[in-house]
Amino acid sequence: MSGYEYVSAEQLAGFDKYKYSAVDSNPLSLYVMHPFWNTVVKIFPMWLAPNLITFSGFLLLVFNFFLMAYCDPDFYASAPDQQHVPNKVWVMVGLLNFMAYTLDGVDGKQARRTQSSTPLGELFDHGLDSWACMFFVVTVYSTFGRGPNGVSVFVLYLLLWVVLFSFILSHWEKYNTGVLFLPWGYDISQVTISIVYIVTSIVGVEAWYNPFLFNFLYRDLFTAMIFGCALTVTLPMSLLNYYKAYRSNTLKHHSIYEAMLPFLSPVLLFILCTIWIFHSPTQILETQPRLFYFMVGTAFANISCRLIVCQMSSTRCQPINWMLFPLALVLFVVLTGALPESETFLLYLLTTFITVAHIHYGVGVVSQLSKHFNIRPFSLRKPSSD
Repeated sequence: MSGYEYVSAEQLAGFDKYKYSAVDSNPLSLYVMHPFWNTVVKIFPMWLAPNLITFSGFLLLVFNFFLMAYCDPDFYASAPDQQHVPNKVWVMVGLLNFMAYTLDGVDGKQARRTQSSTPLGELFDHGLDSWACMFFVVTVYSTFGRGPNGVSVFVLYLLLWVVLFSFILSHWEKYNTGVLFLPWGYDISQVTISIVYIVTSIVGVEAWYNPFLFNFLYRDLFTAMIFGCALTVTLPMSLLNYYKAYRSNTLKHHSIYEAMLPFLSPVLLFILCTIWIFHSPTQILETQPRLFYFMVGTAFANISCRLIVCQMSSTRCQPINWMLFPLALVLFVVLTGALPESETFLLYLLTTFITVAHIHYGVGVVSQLSKHFNIRPFSLRKPSSD
């Protein structure tokens, strides 16, 4: 499965020269979470590979996603007169979400503690984070759902894209400046989401029906926080960091086209998916919201992973991700009405294809870099020289 070589010789040479450079200025992270993670990491044995910690945290988010898919398949469970998600499930989801966030915070500390830091570890961490964006956004949607007191599936689609673009914005910064400025929104959102799950288990989803302030509902607060954080914190700080690099003449790409190249594929993905939503003969987002979000998030993750490989190896970003072509083909079939009764089947087929292709890409890249650096991805033991 991992036989195809996705990482070019030029990129491998770039990885050999790579040096980690990141800035974390978030007060919550610096003064609360890092001291907590410094304590937690001491629990782990010295033989435990950091990538195994990273992967375990990611699997917890995947488990939460599918658990909620079972309990709330159509996002109606939180609506009035519906069978609600059991309180014990909210407790489990909340604890697992915080555990996943904690594991994501301690993997790098474990790498430094065991002196096993490698470019593969950073790529593995951020690559899984790009996919995790979809899992935790779609999972938290079930607290409000799509009933009369909830959020429409299209609004959640837009919120998902706000989170996805916020993620890729930080890697666009690094692609241009060489420094990863860790976004403030991530730590705040993870702590808030975990608290919301636990509070929901105590007060019930009915508590979210009531106005938060005057006629301002909790669903409006949820929406406003995501949009507001992106527009008032994430985007301005990214532009400021880019401007500082421009003023200090340390930008890696001086052409506007080259600097903005990482946004081309995500924007095209957003355009194609939005056209599909508006012109779907079967209202595909209304009938298959969870599957549609999964398809979008997985395609985005592949785009992000390829950008991270280019960013870390100091090579040029690919203009167009090839996964956009099967998506465009399916969209063409849907718009022309060639298979009017098969839209849902086409979405299942496309999602399966994109997921398998993305997993193949991930396994291939990890295997190739493991071989290049002569390490095992999930063990601190060196491979045998035979």
